[in-house]
Amino acid sequence: MVVPSADSAPLRLRQHYRKSFKFYEALSQRLVRAGHVLDIFACALDQCGVAEMLPAVESTGGLITLAETFDHSIFRETVQRMLEKDEQGHLKMVGNATMEVKCSREIKVCGLIGPAASAEKASGQISENEIGLGGTVQWKMATMNPLSTYGVYFDVANQHSNPIPSGTAFYIQFVTQYQHAAGQVRVRVVTAARCWCDPGAGEVALGFDQEAAAVLMARLAVFRAQREDAFDVLRWLDRTLIRLAAKFGHYTKDQPQTFSLTEGFSLYPQFMFHLRRSQFLQVFNNTPDETAFYRLILNREGCYGSLVMIQPTLLAYSFDGPPAPVLLDVTSIAPDKILLLDTWFMVTVHYGSTIAEWRKQKYHEQPEHENFRALLAAPKADAESLLVDRLPVPKLLECDQGGSQARFLLAKLNPSVTYNSPQYGASEAIMTDDVSLQTFMEHLSRLAVAST
Repeated sequence: MVVPSADSAPLRLRQHYRKSFKFYEALSQRLVRAGHVLDIFACALDQCGVAEMLPAVESTGGLITLAETFDHSIFRETVQRMLEKDEQGHLKMVGNATMEVKCSREIKVCGLIGPAASAEKASGQISENEIGLGGTVQWKMATMNPLSTYGVYFDVANQHSNPIPSGTAFYIQFVTQYQHAAGQVRVRVVTAARCWCDPGAGEVALGFDQEAAAVLMARLAVFRAQREDAFDVLRWLDRTLIRLAAKFGHYTKDQPQTFSLTEGFSLYPQFMFHLRRSQFLQVFNNTPDETAFYRLILNREGCYGSLVMIQPTLLAYSFDGPPAPVLLDVTSIAPDKILLLDTWFMVTVHYGSTIAEWRKQKYHEQPEHENFRALLAAPKADAESLLVDRLPVPKLLECDQGGSQARFLLAKLNPSVTYNSPQYGASEAIMTDDVSLQTFMEHLSRLAVAST
């Protein structure tokens, strides 16, 4: 398992990296057997080897926190939140947990991706197609908390040689055992029962959860990116998206203008567009430690948090009315608006050029400008509310349009206006050669209708 950004280093450094990585990989096995957890608080201005220590943290369910100094609010608040207690005075985390999957004979377990280690339990329900921690139906978690999330992947046995009759019932059961902070050993069982349907029937499309599918694909893409070339992973993502669009899209053969997706699939392509541009797959401008941190958090967060990491949310504040969601696009920037960008790792308050100028002239301190004072306070209050339940605690950043730190906002926006666009000069633009979402969808439509 090699982080791509570290693999681009000189040969001498790569050799040291691999040796260090193998050391912590061996250490992770000892930690798992002992039921210990490794948490890393890396408070420094430079790298300190977090990328090499990733397997020991991930296998034990530990947490990585990156901050500049130990007196930074991120460090203090993250430690406090980790040690929070419930109403009975017990820590919210549990220890020595195991999770086992039991399912019908038609279902095979491919593996798990998340903060866990393989328990190496043999079973006839193990698929030959390994994904993540495969070759087992049971996994061990040295610790779990209410936010821990695991992605389990399944396969269908003999779906071609021995088709399963439509309407046949099947089940998947998750048996989780853990030691509560009070000392009790508890077991929780969750069973899901469903029925098989004809692959050509409409039930498959109606049951598609595009948000959950995007998160599971993101975890799988990150898992492959740690072992393969990043370019190969992007090509695999594209091929998968084209096959899905060709199967569930509505179109006339070889006529891209007729292509459309139903509401249940309409958001999935843009999730993949933003995933391709995210820091999980694009390691440029990120240190190996930062890349390891981002990927670890993605693999442990739930569906909503992971979707925000993949496709951040953007709110606009203005004098025209209450805050409203706007497109994650460069055209959403305006001189008279304040934007609130939530990327899960960072919450950014972006002031338009006019708003920033009024603030510098201290209009908000004058009694006759009460509305302007309320406009400035609203996004900051909402930003603070976003930091309450997250672990580790995100960074809070304020920036002005045209300022150096506005790059944190521009990096996440759809580049619909660039230096070679007809609108260049008339509105805010992003200096990049990356394709826009519109161009991405045009290519997808053309390839989907031509696919066989």
